[in-house]
Amino acid sequence: MIAFERNNIDQETLIRLYKELVKPRMIEEKMLFLLRQGKISKWFSGIGQEAVSVGVACALEKEEYILPLHRNLGIFTSRGVPLHRLFCQFQGKPSGFTKGRDRSFHFGSKEHHIVGMISHLGPQMAVADGIALAEKLSRSNRATLVFTGDGGTSEGDFHEALNLASVWNLPLIFLVENNGYGLSTPLEEQFKIKSFKEKGPAYAIETHTIDGNNILEVYSKIRVLADYVRRESRPVLVEAITFRMRGHEEASGTKYIPEQLFEAWAKKDPVENYERYLLNEAILTIQEIESIKQKIKDGIDEAWQYTENEKEPVADASIEEEDMYAPYVHIRTRPRTTLKSPKRFIDAISDGLRLAMDKYPRLIQMGQDIAEYGGVFKVTEGLVERYSKERVRNTPLCESAVIGAGYGLAIKDYKSVIEMQFADFITSGFNQVVNNLAKSHYRWEQAADVVIRMPTGAGTSGGPFHSQSNEAWFFHTPGLKIVYPSNPYDAKGLLLAAIEDPNPVLYFEHKALYRSITEEIPDDYYTVPIGEAILAEEGDDLTIVAYGNAVWWAKEAVKKEAASADIIDLRSLLPWDKELVLKSVLKTGRVLVINEDTLTGSISAEIAAWISENAFESLDAPVMRVGSLDTAVPFSKSLEDNFLPVKRIQDKLKELQYY
Repeated sequence: MIAFERNNIDQETLIRLYKELVKPRMIEEKMLFLLRQGKISKWFSGIGQEAVSVGVACALEKEEYILPLHRNLGIFTSRGVPLHRLFCQFQGKPSGFTKGRDRSFHFGSKEHHIVGMISHLGPQMAVADGIALAEKLSRSNRATLVFTGDGGTSEGDFHEALNLASVWNLPLIFLVENNGYGLSTPLEEQFKIKSFKEKGPAYAIETHTIDGNNILEVYSKIRVLADYVRRESRPVLVEAITFRMRGHEEASGTKYIPEQLFEAWAKKDPVENYERYLLNEAILTIQEIESIKQKIKDGIDEAWQYTENEKEPVADASIEEEDMYAPYVHIRTRPRTTLKSPKRFIDAISDGLRLAMDKYPRLIQMGQDIAEYGGVFKVTEGLVERYSKERVRNTPLCESAVIGAGYGLAIKDYKSVIEMQFADFITSGFNQVVNNLAKSHYRWEQAADVVIRMPTGAGTSGGPFHSQSNEAWFFHTPGLKIVYPSNPYDAKGLLLAAIEDPNPVLYFEHKALYRSITEEIPDDYYTVPIGEAILAEEGDDLTIVAYGNAVWWAKEAVKKEAASADIIDLRSLLPWDKELVLKSVLKTGRVLVINEDTLTGSISAEIAAWISENAFESLDAPVMRVGSLDTAVPFSKSLEDNFLPVKRIQDKLKELQYY
């Protein structure tokens, strides 16, 4: 039995809570019936946990974002998501929120202020950081709430998100649904703590434990805590003790759970107990309850009928590929004045950041040591004095949380530029890049307006963890854009184009170029279109395709060999300029592709394969490639020089010329 306390809640709200509580239960029962009939393929049941979702959704203001998990049906129904669209989402029908591309609650709806999860438990907590940061920056006086399960708290994302929220004083509620099991693993095999109230103090976060099956306690407590985080702009951690009466999913069953646990929790059923309370308090009659249930049933049946009648999505490859990216047509901006000044590569990047900050008041920069210190390479030096620490933000060492926060900012129509201290360190945020940013628009038409700056490359004796060329890791990922300038003019223009673009862009900047080259470039704002290569040099005998520092190596090799070559500076890697490459190859008939990355599986392999497939009959020699050794990047200069392809380019150039 559950002891309910009214807490001055008016009768209208009490009845509304019942309607919202019984609706997900009845939907669940319908879905389980359809599952047995073979009409749906999978179901994650939240039976027994409805009070948490419904209490939260009813306690928060409708404009406040909630980030639920896959057992929080009550969030969606309480927020008024149309049932026919919800059911179409479950069935992969076109009227669902992801056009059949995903299932369950792997979607968001800005209209309903909901951002769904991805299957990797944890990343949504960092996204909530970003949304809460946006609310704080815009002075909206709104709270944000994000769900995680007891199992998900073992993820590094939990630590990173809580720590970042605490450091930045974000108006955010972290809610842990503690249902006793992470799939089949009981609590004692997940962590040693007895209660999540032990976790919060480590982050200087106020923590509360509530009865997750008591709808009135959930509703009342979340209302109080939401008022607190709005007023104080501080995060809180809430543990909701509850229990799921079905398996992790229906296929997994419940044999691993002792029967006595089911018997104990059945007595705490949130729907039955609350219904009994309303009857005992004469707030509702049996007849009124039956009327409410009938109306809900009619709505469910009507929505399911709509879903059954809707046809399966029709596959169209062109639409599928286009939808990986938010629609965007770049209009090239040219300088308004003729004023130029000499700028090093690093100065061009700094200049681009400054001009972008001027143009976009909702642009936020984030990264380790980028504020007063100016970043480890001093790219952001002086920006914090000009734009404040609200917009130029030092971060803890938490790449996943910061990239996720960038995505959260994008959901609230902010732009962000995130500096990786070294490109190597993005491994700690890899999931956010390839699964959240890259798939966002394809899944639910939400642009991920994030630029990640990637100081990259060898030649500076940085060793295995500060010198990697890792652009190929992301080249394989649809939904991302990748740029890699080789000179100051392109460094500035491509950065500004990347910031303009609403899609996620990885901006690689070679560390060895920062202070080694200087060029007179426009002082004014201008852009270089993403996806457009350029001829760095023109010739007749062969084509060299390169990018980044390899462009300079190619120029030096051609000069030493006195060769006549088209040197194509790709500038952009995803997408890359197939048209210019093909035009040059058809002219010269001989091709050398150079990259600094290790040779096996590098971007040069894709380019070489594409040329062979599309220009085979025009080739006078095999497409040749040069790259670094297939080893980690060594520290010692002699070993690093041997690792890099610089000396081998000359030999390969001769081999190609005289083939």
